[in-house]
Amino acid sequence: MGAGRIQTFSQNNIALFCPNQAASSTDFRNMRKNNLGGVIFGCTDSTIKECLFKQLFGLPASHISYVNNIDPGLPLFLFNYSDRKLHGIFESASSGRMNINPYGWTADGLGRTLYPAQVQIYPRLQCQALHEDQFKPIIIDNYYSQTHFWFELDHAQTNKLMSLLSSLAIAPSTSLPQNVAKWRNLFHDMPLAHKEERNEVNENDTDIGFYQLYKSNADVLLPASDAVPSLSCVGQPSEPQFKKRTVPEDKKEYILMKLKEMTLARENLYSSLKQSVEDTAIVNDVSMEQSSILKEREMSRKKAVPVSSSCYSDVIHQLMKNLEELEAFKGGQIRRTEQLEHKLVEAQTEIQQLKQQCTTLECRLDHCIEPVKEGMVVFPTEPCLDIDELIFLVGGYDGKTYSSSLNAYLPSQNKMKFLTPMSVVRSLASVAMLSGELYAFGGGNGSEWYNTAESYNPADNKWIPRPSLTGRPKGSLAGATLQNKIFAIGGGNGRESFSEVEMLDLDLGRWIMTQSMIEKRFALAAAELNGAIYAVGGSDGQSYLKSAERFDSREHSWTRIQSMNTERAFHALAVMNEKLYVLGGFDGNSMVSSVEIFDPRIGSWMTGEAMNVRRGYSAAAVLKESLYAIGGIIDGDTITDTVERYKEDSGWEVTHQGSLACRCFASAIVL
Repeated sequence: MGAGRIQTFSQNNIALFCPNQAASSTDFRNMRKNNLGGVIFGCTDSTIKECLFKQLFGLPASHISYVNNIDPGLPLFLFNYSDRKLHGIFESASSGRMNINPYGWTADGLGRTLYPAQVQIYPRLQCQALHEDQFKPIIIDNYYSQTHFWFELDHAQTNKLMSLLSSLAIAPSTSLPQNVAKWRNLFHDMPLAHKEERNEVNENDTDIGFYQLYKSNADVLLPASDAVPSLSCVGQPSEPQFKKRTVPEDKKEYILMKLKEMTLARENLYSSLKQSVEDTAIVNDVSMEQSSILKEREMSRKKAVPVSSSCYSDVIHQLMKNLEELEAFKGGQIRRTEQLEHKLVEAQTEIQQLKQQCTTLECRLDHCIEPVKEGMVVFPTEPCLDIDELIFLVGGYDGKTYSSSLNAYLPSQNKMKFLTPMSVVRSLASVAMLSGELYAFGGGNGSEWYNTAESYNPADNKWIPRPSLTGRPKGSLAGATLQNKIFAIGGGNGRESFSEVEMLDLDLGRWIMTQSMIEKRFALAAAELNGAIYAVGGSDGQSYLKSAERFDSREHSWTRIQSMNTERAFHALAVMNEKLYVLGGFDGNSMVSSVEIFDPRIGSWMTGEAMNVRRGYSAAAVLKESLYAIGGIIDGDTITDTVERYKEDSGWEVTHQGSLACRCFASAIVL
């Protein structure tokens, strides 16, 4: 359960730089499944015992992107943040997925886990733990800071780690036998002898090996060597000898009695399932664990403790019968859980549809806007509605889903109108206007970035495909229009920040690379003013920037201008009264409400009146001598639902607050 320095709203590589944490490029390498050689999981001194005892590793939900790529048999490793040591070698016993145990690593198992991206594991080889100084040279390419590294390993790194650990393998006789986990399951809850004595394991000595963390709960004593004892009909051990113990003569009847108690417990547990969905999930976990225990118990009994068929044939038959019943019960609960999850998805979809219907009904109250098919609205020819009164909001994220929506915001009425959505979900994209059409390009859907582009014509309320960017898929880029050409500026892909600039030439019908910026800029802002393009702030992947630069098409080059007073990224930029307004953003520690204004006539920045709400990842646009800031993130994953308006003579005021404005990662533009 490691925690990275970047919090993600996404499933994969759309990364947010968290407040109160230093900048970093990303938590993920975003490797394809066939390139993934192994995965490192994280833990601390307080969680390592539960990881190993339950044979379950977990990470925060944002890491599911590559945990999903884990198949059974993939090599795994466990890094302890407390002592900076790497344990191994493990292998995955299941595919990686969400919430294998939704209550893991919580107080008394009562709360929901903070580490739901999970995989079941099995120890492959017992080795001495590696200190960071030993394994760091092997995965040095994974380090994106002095103490933080990516958890995804390629095949070469995995092979080198396994080779180093194998050279430090611990002989089976050094500690507990290598099949100690199976022995624990074999005897757990099935006492074959009185609990007179036990082998003790030093749980604090993690350097001896991770197997030592499995405390034996066996009701008989483990042998002193790795030799496996065999039992005769009367229960007497052969060599090597156990310590003194007493074996009850009515062992068979005792086992059958315990099995009946277990069966009765399962029946009682089944009746409680009808109470709630949460109970279903809990019982499902229990039944899976018990089924696994019984399977391993029987396999271990056959391998480790050969018994006479004449003595225990009835017991084995009863065990197999109970095992079949448990498996059937488990299958029924899995199907029930899947049905409930499917109903939940359907309910969420229905809620979203109801929200859209409510919005459409609200739209019908406005006589200037007419409803059409699929709940969308178009702009009629009535003189009471003017396209110049609208701010267009493109894509974004509402805290639950990434959006392909296109909305028209009417500040004069504080209403949002639904238009034809884009062909794909886009967040952290960029927009620009050309020949009366709205162009959207780049961005992502929470799991991948795009290099695609499309344009919207308000006359027919339709989107059409446009030539894709020639460069790499990217997001958090900036866009601007200059001399009848659209410029796609900077951006990044979660691993790198780019300085590259592309230009869409409609005469050529394609994007072409043009002069790159002086600095790499991810999460920057850009705008055109008086025949020049200004690129401001952002992050170069290592730090946040307060620098700015200007592109002059006549000289076809970028030149530096005076820097802002504050480092910031994920901010908004708009042009009003021939001045640049920079709004909010993230300064490396927190979201800010500060505003800076650049006047190109004097070539310097001045401090403007701060917004009422601190925000980053917001959208901004200028309409009729008013500057609007819409939505954005206040802190962490809290999205604001406010709209603020600025006028030079009256300053900032909150003009709207409601769910329709609750979004981030969106783009805004006036046509």
